[in-house]
Amino acid sequence: MFGLGKKRTKFGKWLDREGITQIEIEEKAKLGRATVSRLCNDFEYQPKYETVAKVKKALKQLGYNLPDDYFGM
Repeated sequence: MFGLGKKRTKFGKWLDREGITQIEIEEKAKLGRATVSRLCNDFEYQPKYETVAKVKKALKQLGYNLPDDYFGM
């Protein structure tokens, strides 16, 4: 559905499967577009703990629970 054939991280693929947009995560987690894009597309990106905590909190508000291994931790 989303992704347009780009290589996606485990987290990016999960968002695509669930139909959650990166914009929704940006807004709910109060993160920048570049940060969310790196989480979804950059296999080398190692997010800070605070970033993962914000994303997990945003996902919880949307009714989802996701383990840390989806964030390369």
